[in-house]
Amino acid sequence: MYSQLNIVDLFCGCGGFGLGAELAGFHTIAAVDIDSTLQSAYKYNFPNTYVINGDLSKMSHNSWSFLNNQNIDVVIGGPPCQGFSRMGIGDLNDPRRTLINDFFRHINILLPKFFVMENVEGLLDKKHFEVLNQAIESLNKRYRVLPPFIVNASDFGVPTKRKRVFVIGYDKNTVEPIEINLFSVQNKQVTVQVTVKDAISDLPSPLKENSHKTEFGWKAYKTSQNLSDYAQQMRKMPAKHLGNIEARQKLEQNLTSGHFNTHHMKVVQDRYVALQQGGIDQISKSKRLEWSGLCPTLRAGTGSDRGSYQAVRPIHPDEPRVITVREAARLQGFPDWFCFHPTKWHSFRMIGNSVSPLVSFHIMRLIKAKLTQDYIKSIEEIF
Repeated sequence: MYSQLNIVDLFCGCGGFGLGAELAGFHTIAAVDIDSTLQSAYKYNFPNTYVINGDLSKMSHNSWSFLNNQNIDVVIGGPPCQGFSRMGIGDLNDPRRTLINDFFRHINILLPKFFVMENVEGLLDKKHFEVLNQAIESLNKRYRVLPPFIVNASDFGVPTKRKRVFVIGYDKNTVEPIEINLFSVQNKQVTVQVTVKDAISDLPSPLKENSHKTEFGWKAYKTSQNLSDYAQQMRKMPAKHLGNIEARQKLEQNLTSGHFNTHHMKVVQDRYVALQQGGIDQISKSKRLEWSGLCPTLRAGTGSDRGSYQAVRPIHPDEPRVITVREAARLQGFPDWFCFHPTKWHSFRMIGNSVSPLVSFHIMRLIKAKLTQDYIKSIEEIF
């Protein structure tokens, strides 16, 4: 059994994929992303990880010399999905589509025992699937690649509808043969669906946003009575090697970040007041969340290089406003100690781009068990 299981996180963003891996018992020794703003949360929340701001399409074998031949057990990553998305135009000329090739190119350099790649469902569409096939064909023949499979986050204890494709491969020389059903929904440990109420009903109403660009928007919990199991998990302190000192101290005082309000004009608030739970505002196209339901897929919007467009945000079930960053984080499966960015726009981009940590955990715990022949721990034992 290994004393430490190491991962490298490619296209890491803020760290949702990496956090799930850490919770499952891995250690992220390096994380790479080209967007320094999105990546800023990785530096903040993973103090023991070497974070690289770099372009993976330009990185080569020499770029990894700092690893000093450390054992790499798993490489994870979610290459940019915009060129494959069904929500956008699915531009076949989007240069970001080629980054899937770079994911597999770095697999050939790092030679992990496992790799896990995440992307949108559209990757499996006929017009895109050949891109994936060609990338897989470039792999070292030591790897067996399982057929791509789709995961819905709500099946794994996340209170949101979010379907994503995962591609998993392993080194046939070091890992015993496995079948895709190892990662099927039948192996989930969540038997009761988590609702919006379970996720956010204990969170406070928002703070009025201030002009301090370094403030994270700290505020105390609304209540500590009748907490759902989910809320109790989200409130737990992180492991000693995770989290920022400030965030840990604040959580000990029952304070969490991400509570700044989004200002709405009165005419917008009036529309939201009149909107029933589950309804969609005809102008903003925002859906009003239902306490007993699930959140729709949280979208990222675009960066400054592509127009700085904000994604549509759900409306709170009771209050006439869109959800806060902390509410979005809860709905995506991020714990309360995890901080994003003082600017709401960047924070929502981080969350919308991320792999849910809970989905990542459920996949990575199975891989850890396969690597170590360990028993499979539940989220309640780890989180």
